[in-house]
Amino acid sequence: MFDLSRLGAWRDLPFFSDTLPGIETALANDPRQILPPAPQVFAALEATAPQDVKVVILGQDPYPTPGHAHGLAFSASKDTTPLPRSLFNIFKELRADLDASPTSADLRFWAEQGVLLLNTTLTVPAGVAGGHAKLGWQTLTTQVLAHLSDRPRAYLLWGAHAQKVARDVDPETNLKIETAHPSPLSARRGFFGSRPFSRCNDWLQDNGQTAINWATAETS
Repeated sequence: MFDLSRLGAWRDLPFFSDTLPGIETALANDPRQILPPAPQVFAALEATAPQDVKVVILGQDPYPTPGHAHGLAFSASKDTTPLPRSLFNIFKELRADLDASPTSADLRFWAEQGVLLLNTTLTVPAGVAGGHAKLGWQTLTTQVLAHLSDRPRAYLLWGAHAQKVARDVDPETNLKIETAHPSPLSARRGFFGSRPFSRCNDWLQDNGQTAINWATAETS
């Protein structure tokens, strides 16, 4: 079902031989429309190789609206309007923090700079948020985070789900910014005003790395 030829070093994770076959069987037997389309399910890993990851942002599962999800957490297809509500709030905080934000929902230019935009569940039935939460995708997330423990990285963990998944990430070695989720239900309880983007860039530069251009794809 899935073409794994573009995964590079991620392909060596045990998940792809031990767990993925069972997920593929479950998906093949699910009559519902599955999002994102199969060629985009592993887009986050394809876009950012392990050695290039500087920042990790964890989402929960893909947008359940057909045409929105394209394999990167919080990101959506370029022509998605209006913006998904969580992404709208992310951009609102970006403008408050850095006085600029992207002009479209497509965050692939973040991934190209070393931001791993990983959902902990990589598929969803159309219209059923959380519908594949028990398929076993979290095994991949666990292995990805373990693989990334080889050197310090920045982790932007928005909401209890992301914080639980990344609970074993060492806060002494890495930057861990833990806030409320940017969804309309919780953004005002600690996401707004948290300045995650400038804090992340300050940490990267303090550690001899290039800051992320969060706002403009044209100059990334």
